Amino acid sequence: MRFLFLGDLVGRSGRTVVLDRLPGLISDWKLDFVVVNGENAAGGFGVTEDILEATLEAGADVMTTGNHVWDQREALGFAGRYDAFLRPANYPQGTPGRGSGLFIARNGARIVVANIMGRVFMSPDLDDPFRCAADLVESSPLGEQADAVIVDFHAEATSEKQAMGHFLDGRASVVVGTHTHVPTADAQILVHGTAYQSDAGMCGDYDSSLGMDKEEPLNRFVTKVPRGRFEAASGPGTLCGLAVEISDRTGLAEHVSPVRLGPRLAECVPDFW
Repeated sequence: MRFLFLGDLVGRSGRTVVLDRLPGLISDWKLDFVVVNGENAAGGFGVTEDILEATLEAGADVMTTGNHVWDQREALGFAGRYDAFLRPANYPQGTPGRGSGLFIARNGARIVVANIMGRVFMSPDLDDPFRCAADLVESSPLGEQADAVIVDFHAEATSEKQAMGHFLDGRASVVVGTHTHVPTADAQILVHGTAYQSDAGMCGDYDSSLGMDKEEPLNRFVTKVPRGRFEAASGPGTLCGLAVEISDRTGLAEHVSPVRLGPRLAECVPDFW
């Protein structure tokens, strides 16, 4: 199975590059399943229903989120109406929406996708992500109830992300980190067959500070006095993510590669398709 994960969409630049490039990638790479993290898609803060629908229409099968999931208040209303919209699964019981789901890929495979949020340096402080992950793989064992298990671990600390990768190694097909918006150089297949990357990077303008126009973040670091609001950078966007070939037999990763398409970052595409 050919799987593509795209990191956090940030503002119009991130939306544009994903909406423009994703349909062609699905066709050219013959992708079976696509997950996109969209939590910063609306001006850098949250996601709207229109953006969600446009991303799904472009070919995404699932949109995951993170700590900014409720920044656009309308999300509290539409979260429960879209099976393909996931908020972190370790929110307390009764939170709108869902944190995981079972989906059918283009090749007919049963795909479990979960969105889980870390706790180190993160707010709000949610329930134990490791207990949440354990419950997920125990209820949907790889090779039994699921042909593949995909986990978007939205977390700040690289140590926590790596620990989650090892915790789920052999029990999930892919564990990919989001939230820090910078693609890491550690895309790999772990010892027991799980594809892993600490952070997939963002889809957005890299002439920025994490996708935000760089002037205000720079001002706050230098002067400690806010002059205005953070605004999403508006230059050409780069698409960043993770490509994984998942075995139809075992549900584990056979090949993995970072994906980077656009200006500023060195281009990187999978060579196994």
